[in-house]
Amino acid sequence: MIWFMLGIIAVIIFIAVLISSTDLSAYQHASRRTGRRGEVLATEIIRQALYEGDHLFTNVSIEYDGRPAELDNVIVNRYGVFIIEVKNYKGLIVGAEDDYEWRKYKTTSAGNVYEKTVKNPIKQVKRQTYILAHYLEENGARVWIRGYAMLLYGNSPVESEYVLNGREDAERVIHTKDREILDAETVDRIVAVLSSD
Repeated sequence: MIWFMLGIIAVIIFIAVLISSTDLSAYQHASRRTGRRGEVLATEIIRQALYEGDHLFTNVSIEYDGRPAELDNVIVNRYGVFIIEVKNYKGLIVGAEDDYEWRKYKTTSAGNVYEKTVKNPIKQVKRQTYILAHYLEENGARVWIRGYAMLLYGNSPVESEYVLNGREDAERVIHTKDREILDAETVDRIVAVLSSD
């Protein structure tokens, strides 16, 4: 009986070691892998737009009043706090700025057209700015947050001040004074709050 129990324990340990050493990212759904690759590409584009004194935070998870948010990119500098939500949507996108969801049409190499609903990143980033503003205020930093969406394929169905089309747009919006300049103490406080997450 003891040898049987020891055998079972050995098998459990073997399985646990095997699972912990396996790269499970290979088993992610293809759309999730595509989204992650898009986020990495966009982060690199954003890094190229940064100046000395800019702080970039990626994949920031926060919560305010029971509302969670995952922020792709948050930039903090003397000009303010900026969220850039990234979407790697391929195909034709149809929708309006205020629609909750957009429609995505993708044509395969065989000529088949597939339709899918996708999140409207403008609505998404507006929600994120609300949550981040209150989250920072809760942590002692009351600042204006600006949010933008970056569609990597430049296929936004709308012309909007909330849509960025590349590095130049990102550089312009995060380095243009249109509100009060943040002092170094406020920037440091925000950086400390975001660094602790």
